[in-house]
Amino acid sequence: MRPGEGLDALMSPRSIVIIGASQEATKIGGRPVDLLRRHGYAGRIYPVNPKAAMVQGLKAYASVAEVPEAPDLAIIAVDAERAGEAVEQCAARGVRSVVVFSSGFAELGQQGRAMQERLRVAARNGGMRLLGPNCLGAVSIAEKSIATFSIVLEHSMPVAGSLGIVSQSGNLGSYTMRLASERGVGVSRFITTGNECDIDIADGIAWMARDPATKVILCCLEACRDAGRLISALEEARDAGKPVIAMKIGTSAAGQAAAASHTGAMAGADAVFDALFGRCGAVRVRSVDELIDLGHAASILLPDRLPKGPGVAILTASGGFGVLLADAAQAVGLTLPELGQETQRQILELVPFASARNPVDATAQMSSRPDLLERIMSAVVADESADAVILPLPFSLHLPRLRSIYMDTLRNIRAQFPHRPVILCVDGPEDALTELHALGFPTVESFDGCCATIAALVRLQAVSKHPQEAPAAVERARPLVTDAFRHELGAKRALAEAGVPVLAERLVQDVDAAARAATEIGYPVVLKIASPDLPHKTEAGGVVLGLGSEAEVRRAFAQMRDRVATRAPHATIDGVIVAPMAKGVAELILGSRIDPVFGPVVMVGLGGIFAEILQDSAVEMAPVSETQAMAMLKSLKAFAVLDGARGRPRADLAAAASAVAALSRFAAAHVDEIAEIDVNPLLLRAEGEGAVALDALLIPHGERPVPH
Repeated sequence: MRPGEGLDALMSPRSIVIIGASQEATKIGGRPVDLLRRHGYAGRIYPVNPKAAMVQGLKAYASVAEVPEAPDLAIIAVDAERAGEAVEQCAARGVRSVVVFSSGFAELGQQGRAMQERLRVAARNGGMRLLGPNCLGAVSIAEKSIATFSIVLEHSMPVAGSLGIVSQSGNLGSYTMRLASERGVGVSRFITTGNECDIDIADGIAWMARDPATKVILCCLEACRDAGRLISALEEARDAGKPVIAMKIGTSAAGQAAAASHTGAMAGADAVFDALFGRCGAVRVRSVDELIDLGHAASILLPDRLPKGPGVAILTASGGFGVLLADAAQAVGLTLPELGQETQRQILELVPFASARNPVDATAQMSSRPDLLERIMSAVVADESADAVILPLPFSLHLPRLRSIYMDTLRNIRAQFPHRPVILCVDGPEDALTELHALGFPTVESFDGCCATIAALVRLQAVSKHPQEAPAAVERARPLVTDAFRHELGAKRALAEAGVPVLAERLVQDVDAAARAATEIGYPVVLKIASPDLPHKTEAGGVVLGLGSEAEVRRAFAQMRDRVATRAPHATIDGVIVAPMAKGVAELILGSRIDPVFGPVVMVGLGGIFAEILQDSAVEMAPVSETQAMAMLKSLKAFAVLDGARGRPRADLAAAASAVAALSRFAAAHVDEIAEIDVNPLLLRAEGEGAVALDALLIPHGERPVPH
């Protein structure tokens, strides 16, 4: 089933039955009845309680079979042992959707998993969609459709708006809804998926992507059970122009601890989620505050008022506030372009002692004289040197005189400049915030939060204007020969066939053969031990660099064999690799691994012995194109070094991108054979001179070489 199908009855039910309905409004079975009645749900409500004739003033029924119609939605609030029978009765009655509050299922082990499977089978056989079990349910704000027992609705409903919330965690989703409500941010829908027996996070995202009431989707994600469904849902939301703002929690190091390659440690699960969000057009945040701030701002500024770039103009009545905001802006990658000469002239003409460049410090004159405020602000907002304007108003709107001045000015500014993004740093009061939101001004309380929100809005704009290209299809390749997994020479031969450049090397068995090979290759040369048991040869003394003569080769050969025999006496030795001593201008590490959810991923980062320590890497789902690979390189903190900073020679970035793309295609083509690939280092020569893999490791599924 396509994600999001069949959720209309859950989110817009005309009738609701509550199985396990309680007379007491404080109990889980009583809360939905109370909330539906109290907040004015217009549909029909059918409490099911075999021990009562009436429940909270409504006629009660002994079973769902006795309800006078087949309800659109059933809420099941009975214990886990009785939930399976209740779901089966709903299916028999023709109910279209079910919410199961009950806990005690798959989260408790084998017996619970069997009970949960009964729910899933019953729902599937009955053609119903099932939310839960172990969930906090769903709410549609405008329709007052309430299938939850959340205390957030205890006193009031959130304001109806355009933010949809979908969360795997009930309490986290509920807290997000409460925080949005407290900040005056309108909510359209609320879905918590719990154990995801049937309806999952992808269903919620996809349904909201089609929902006319939802403009922005806030997603609280703990795990992904089906990568294909999640990717499909995120892409549908992106294509519908509905940003998904995702908060991924519970990052895991699974699959890294036993990895013998650097790739396993540098392409962890969290990095893969970052890659997923980037490819599918979602923007990731790290806190609930960021989730609300960005969702609120996006809902106000979409579709045509998002900042077009990172340049911000700061207008303040305090030099200190300007400095704080400038620091916060630069910390998140925003820039402060100098305003145009005409803008500066206008400001200084109005306030000769102002600072007019950016941040603009118009001094206290700005708030003491309303005529100056509007003229200065008009000049700054009109200047398109900046992509957005920040106006800090801490505590100003709490003072009646200042509130009147600023509100009048902002109404006029919005009328003059309907499409310019202006973000306000302000903390209330609530009725003032509501008016500002209606005028089209996003509000954020903190300076840091304001700048972080604008930086994220810039990312949203970039995604909407330049969507990621779809990955190319890759066919499974013929199986690799066994030697590809024994040591680096076999690995590099396999990679070379796939388009990753390597050096001309020889595998020799004795010192005479090593001397001949070195002479034929040309000095200087490198000697490396070839062993399936030594993935990290340097630590076993199995690498010697820069040998410039036959005598040096003979001496180094004997010494290296002795060192390896001492340090790794049980290692199988296939011989010694003789390779040319290559020089370049930089080193990268390339690699791939199989993510248990998303499949093959490719990684590129700063290479050499410090690769894992510095953790400067970029991760993408494989395969990637050369264009995507170049974007990965440009995202590295070390990119400026690769690009010729401070007079350094510029590395051959085109060759590096080609190698990354080739390795990603190889990984995707051999996904059934290869668990990890490690190329460390990929030596980059100067621009136009190419790149070459100096060492490589292929790890098959089910096997791990000796950890370093």
